[in-house]
Amino acid sequence: MTDPTTGRLRVDGATLHYEVRGSGPLLLLIPGGAGDAASFDGIVDDLAADYTVASYDLRGMSRSPLDDPQATQQVAQHADDAFRLLELLSPDTAARVAGCSSGAIVALHLLTAHPERIERVVAHEPPAVEVLPDVAEHRALLARVQDTFRRDGLMPAVIEFAAGLRRPGAEEPVAAERVTELPPQAAARAERTMANMPYFLGRIVPSFMAYAPDVDRLAALSDRLVLAGGEDSRGELPYRPAAFLAERSGTKLIHFPGGHTGLSTHPAEFAALLRKVLSA
Repeated sequence: MTDPTTGRLRVDGATLHYEVRGSGPLLLLIPGGAGDAASFDGIVDDLAADYTVASYDLRGMSRSPLDDPQATQQVAQHADDAFRLLELLSPDTAARVAGCSSGAIVALHLLTAHPERIERVVAHEPPAVEVLPDVAEHRALLARVQDTFRRDGLMPAVIEFAAGLRRPGAEEPVAAERVTELPPQAAARAERTMANMPYFLGRIVPSFMAYAPDVDRLAALSDRLVLAGGEDSRGELPYRPAAFLAERSGTKLIHFPGGHTGLSTHPAEFAALLRKVLSA
């Protein structure tokens, strides 16, 4: 993998770590979950053949420290961070943006807040459950997860949260490799991800999954919005808002290889399809 040029961007209440590779029009990648800029390591070289590819650690994650570690997190502020990166790295030209999971929620808000700065957005499985007709069930899930987190700690809450995201009747996934079995770079990434988990589960999940996107405005901007789901995650909770928003926007839901984490499990195929939809 090509070594990136790294930088630091001062934003309101935080300092962002970002990485840049390649040349051409800007493509900003917004990571999801407890991941950081390294979430895209498997696809950045493919994308950098066509784009100046920028990825970053969201505020509070990994190498992007908050001024106040206890600060409340809001989608709008995270979207403003992404906007500041666009202004820094592509001040005169509209950019392309791709976000996965909670990063896709940031991408949706960025599009509605600054459409003039966006040429195309790809939102892969944004878990914006507020748009779903059975949202009360998902609010109850999130409340249970937070109660479990406060009462029993991180891992029991993670297990409960993961179970709530799977489709009804689905089996638990096979456990991932231990960090000690991974190559050094991948091990460092996994360690950062685990260190991010309390912050992600405790403060990102409650506010991001309570976020209600502007459905009508997204429909009006559908000519520059690509909603995506995993081929293997049909019926799972993060897939359903993407399908709902595509239907409401009158657009086709694009199916990417793999499931919710297809970015990691099928990187070559994921990158190839992302390049295709970004240039369509």
